[in-house]
Amino acid sequence: MGKTRESAEKDVEHIDYKMVTFSLGGKDFGIDIMKIAEIAKFGGFTYVPNVPSYVKGVYNLRGDIISIIDLRGMFHLPVPDTESEQTHSGLIVRVGESMIGVVVDSIDKVVGISSTDIQPPHPIFGDINIKYISGVVEHDSRLYIILDVDKVFSKETPPEPIATRERTETGPPPGDVPGPARGPTDTRVSDTAVELGFAHETLATFLRFYVSEMNSAWVEERFRDWRTNRVGEASQLKNAVEAEKFLAPFFSPHTGEFWSESYASEFSSIIPETTGGTVTVWNPGCGKGYETYSLVCLLREKLPNKQIKIWACDIDLLSISTAPNLVFASAAAPDYFDPYVHESNNGCSFDDTVRDAVLFEYHDIVNEQTLPPPDLIVARDVLSFLAPTDQKRVLADWFEKLKPGGVVIPGAHERLPFDEGWKRLDGEICAYTK
Repeated sequence: MGKTRESAEKDVEHIDYKMVTFSLGGKDFGIDIMKIAEIAKFGGFTYVPNVPSYVKGVYNLRGDIISIIDLRGMFHLPVPDTESEQTHSGLIVRVGESMIGVVVDSIDKVVGISSTDIQPPHPIFGDINIKYISGVVEHDSRLYIILDVDKVFSKETPPEPIATRERTETGPPPGDVPGPARGPTDTRVSDTAVELGFAHETLATFLRFYVSEMNSAWVEERFRDWRTNRVGEASQLKNAVEAEKFLAPFFSPHTGEFWSESYASEFSSIIPETTGGTVTVWNPGCGKGYETYSLVCLLREKLPNKQIKIWACDIDLLSISTAPNLVFASAAAPDYFDPYVHESNNGCSFDDTVRDAVLFEYHDIVNEQTLPPPDLIVARDVLSFLAPTDQKRVLADWFEKLKPGGVVIPGAHERLPFDEGWKRLDGEICAYTK
């Protein structure tokens, strides 16, 4: 017999602890999601001599040099033989003010539990020092060992930060951002080209923003304005703060907030006509869900007789785990939300007609995913944060799977290549069809 709505809501209320789960030496582990900065694929480490065997090396994380620790080796668990160039599944964890990369066997998923179900650690886990375990919990017939990363990487633990050790010949020194070299015969024109090239490198290093034919026109225009307005200051982007300031105008309207009435009205004009009873939408890079919920409410207003189904994904673990139960202030909701919102003492939330239309999940779009062919792909400002080779591969996948007459909405300053079959639609919002 299925659960009643009342009992299901009661279960949801009890979920007050979320953890990222992974496998290690044939066992299931978890780490508090608040300690996880991101899921990563590690490869191309810089080897550092005279360190413990479980320290795989150092890694350039958007300009910061972080240590990479193999938890399997650290806990004396079996480590499979791998090729030196192979990438490894891992997590980037927060330890105080620092970041540390940890290699594991494989990443599983985000699991939500009640903290009251967590039991104290037991000496049965003898292959791992009990002081590193904050508790154990059973969920869906699996027993998870919850690691205390603060204790695992405490000052008494050998893997101290190793960026200050004597560096090897490979890779730049910590803190250096690689840029194009300049020769002694460079002219002023080449100086500008070098500075622009340096800006490309800095954006990629600090923000993982990759300049390609898709966005290069905007970057070049922005750099000209940047140079003009930096009177008495160097035009180079020297750090993450300047990179973020440079890139701030790039993002589409209402990024990270609900869409306004006027933007929703403009967007409504490019929604494709569909012949079936269901409108299927892909929404990669959904963040905390503000864009996704705006889409649902807009589509319900525009197509009241259609069933709406949105697959929304992101690689931000914290955002994607909180999106399904988004709570917001009534002042933040535009009028077209009114039929789908109810208020409580804690704030406003969406009713089931909206929440049931969306599936939020953690997913990186560079990896293959089996979904129904979409009528609409809303991926604002997503493609520019993929490496150019991944941009082309993802676009080719969208072109193949998009329904005839379907529409893709990239970022406001992203331009899809016309020579690959895309056609720009008329209107203020940047939109393309096949």
